[in-house]
Amino acid sequence: MLLLAMDTATPAVTVALHDGEAVIASSSQVDARRHGELLMPAVDRVLKEAGLKIDAVTGIVVGVGPGPYTGLRVGLVTAAAFSSALGVPVHGLCTLDGLAYASGLDEPFAVATDARRKEVYWARYEDSRTRVTDAAVDRPGEIAESLAGLPVVGAGARLYPEAFPDARDPEHQSAAALAALAAEKLVAGGEGFLDPLPMYLRRPDAQVPKNYKVVTPT
Repeated sequence: MLLLAMDTATPAVTVALHDGEAVIASSSQVDARRHGELLMPAVDRVLKEAGLKIDAVTGIVVGVGPGPYTGLRVGLVTAAAFSSALGVPVHGLCTLDGLAYASGLDEPFAVATDARRKEVYWARYEDSRTRVTDAAVDRPGEIAESLAGLPVVGAGARLYPEAFPDARDPEHQSAAALAALAAEKLVAGGEGFLDPLPMYLRRPDAQVPKNYKVVTPT
């Protein structure tokens, strides 16, 4: 097994290689505006660090979100391209699940990432491997009461400390955690993966104008 994992659903552009037993190389950079520029160099970097070529990869793992429209699709399109070129499967995982897994918590908690527009993407977990709600998008104040007393993992907790006073690490997504979670699932039979399709939860920020301005001569 050699899994190439990537996630661009959050400001972290993160890539990792996992050989079925451990992460053998990883790279993460936090930059909300340069997903397209940073992802492929990160893939090259982890392959070079591991001393491997891309044709050694046996599967692709990708975070499917939730996340903003532009950044999220960079990772998904890249994962699909590698899958097609290499003839290997692509396994989708909820981005929030990667953060939950990396937390290592064995108590009830939540994960919250920045959804912009003063909102967070979030979900509740029984432990680091067990999500108990679907991912959702809400204003922090709207969910603060329902999450009261719970630790909250992720950048969303740090952005809104008045709603989530018990913020926990990690703050940013890690493809290393995503790869390790995927490897566990594959060893256990390969169930629990999502289709590699974007989990947007809301319409993109960019909108087609309702009325086009006439610029041709009359």
